[in-house]
Amino acid sequence: MLTFCELKSREVINICDGARLGRICDMELDECTGQLLSLIIPGDSKLFGLIRSDEELVIPYSAIKKLGDDVILVEVDV
Repeated sequence: MLTFCELKSREVINICDGARLGRICDMELDECTGQLLSLIIPGDSKLFGLIRSDEELVIPYSAIKKLGDDVILVEVDV
């Protein structure tokens, strides 16, 4: 079993192109069943990393391919 703190410390990598997507900032859960629906990754930073974009990348649970010790592999078309 993993905690949110453990998950958010792992980097998310897209296996389609090898791109580093970032780290998880939030998750979407089904309120009735408690199942994980999606992972949310913040958008690109602006102004030398001081300001975050309002856009977020939402990765559905079905796109998660592997939870590694230090990375999460996903398959998404970005």
